[in-house]
Amino acid sequence: MALRQLEEVAALARATALTTLVLLLADRFATEPYLVPLSAVVGGGVIALVLMGALRYCWRLSNDSRRRPNGEHVQRVLVLGAGEGGAQAVAAMLTDPASPLLPMAILDDDPNKAHLRIRHVPVVGDRSALAAAAAAYDASVLLLAVPGADRALVAEVTEQVAAANLTLKVLPSVRELDGRVAIRDIRDIEPTDLLGRREVATSVLDIAGYVAGRRVLVTGAGGSIGSELCRQLVGFGPSELLMLDRDESALHAVTLSMDGRALLDSPNLLLADLRDEERIGHLMRTRRPEVIFHAAALKHLPLLEQNPGEGIKTNVRGTELLLELAGELGVERFVNISTDKAADPSSVLGCTKRIAERLTAYHAQRNGSTYLSVRFGNVLGSRGSVLESFAKQIANGGPITVTDPEVTRYFMTVGEAVQLVVQAGAVGRPGEVLVLDMGEPVKIADVARLLIRQARADVPIEYTGLRPGEKMTEVRFAPDEIDVRPSHPLISQCAVPPLHPAALASLQGLRTAEEAISALHALCQVKDPVTTLVA
Repeated sequence: MALRQLEEVAALARATALTTLVLLLADRFATEPYLVPLSAVVGGGVIALVLMGALRYCWRLSNDSRRRPNGEHVQRVLVLGAGEGGAQAVAAMLTDPASPLLPMAILDDDPNKAHLRIRHVPVVGDRSALAAAAAAYDASVLLLAVPGADRALVAEVTEQVAAANLTLKVLPSVRELDGRVAIRDIRDIEPTDLLGRREVATSVLDIAGYVAGRRVLVTGAGGSIGSELCRQLVGFGPSELLMLDRDESALHAVTLSMDGRALLDSPNLLLADLRDEERIGHLMRTRRPEVIFHAAALKHLPLLEQNPGEGIKTNVRGTELLLELAGELGVERFVNISTDKAADPSSVLGCTKRIAERLTAYHAQRNGSTYLSVRFGNVLGSRGSVLESFAKQIANGGPITVTDPEVTRYFMTVGEAVQLVVQAGAVGRPGEVLVLDMGEPVKIADVARLLIRQARADVPIEYTGLRPGEKMTEVRFAPDEIDVRPSHPLISQCAVPPLHPAALASLQGLRTAEEAISALHALCQVKDPVTTLVA
């Protein structure tokens, strides 16, 4: 808005200067020495510019006044952030007569903005003045207008807002915003906001270089990671985006989110189970993908502890089948989605994922192709995630169940995780595991308290104790892995010892869950010659 006004003033000044110049020339070359004094021409130009600017300013004030929202439904708002996001949010609220929000004052921690006004809305202090400003302006809403706000800022503001009895609203991240801020972009705070959002720098050229014009297959396309992968990958121009899942409802949901329609008649929707060797083989040989993102997996730790054989069938043998077919068909790039639980694994989930990482490294070595794994932690908002569980427990009146007051986990938003996964596919070397930087680990009990505070609910927290296979604190690296980031500041690249598929014979004929768990842990530690490349 300020830029547009500046351009208007500049255009007005150019027109006035040109007109004044023409009049000066006409006056200079008239038959008489001068029709009027030259100073009168120059002075007239200046006066005309001032008067025209003043008239436009008065007209704008009148127009803004007419468009200013009013009425009983309008809520008075404090805006936190006087940057570009805050300026656009203030303009959006003041220029929409139907807006339910009316900005009254702005807060900003930058002392250089202490006396700034944005569309006549003053900056009245920093965050420490929040409660006083809310009382002075009778505000009921605080808008956090910092699109890149980290978790520390959001958590602190959440506490201040609760103490001041305000409703907190936020702007989406920069990646989510579609151009300029509009009223529809201002939304209530969500659980993912409470744990922070980082803007991830990705190289579009690198990604487009291996995705554009290629046939790309995403397994587990209906899951949280798989569906977001599909939404992001389609923007890089693959010749075909093949979406495979065994859940028809999940495929329906992902196509609806991408196209706004879900007739389920696209040949790119592949309904299949990764365990079905004949079906997967047929699809791979007929559709011939060139790039594969393998996100299909069983992921719920407690269930896999009780049913380790199911984890072996999907996470281990399903991955090996896909890798074998990828090598047969000359797939150029294979990105295996792993988990931080694969680092020094203590659970069935971690062990099956670690074995999948090592199988991927073996096939990369055998084929000489860019087959790699990407490892990250808990994804905020994914199906069955801790946030989803806590939200339901709060809605039901509690209690919220937490395993231990000191247990911590790494968290990422699904958008952030997938951006880095796609970038990792561009920078990773064959056989590596790429470990995403997930920030600092967060106490699960703190997450529970944040959600309770946001919901303004009186819900107790109940501690149940760690379950079999769970760790108090997850680690991102195995003891022999080194955090080295040669290609991207948020992506570590580590070598993985390959595992020959013949070693999977030790997982056959297991009769009990205990035998399966023991065999998985032993296989993760295998270092004998069967792990090396067999000609």
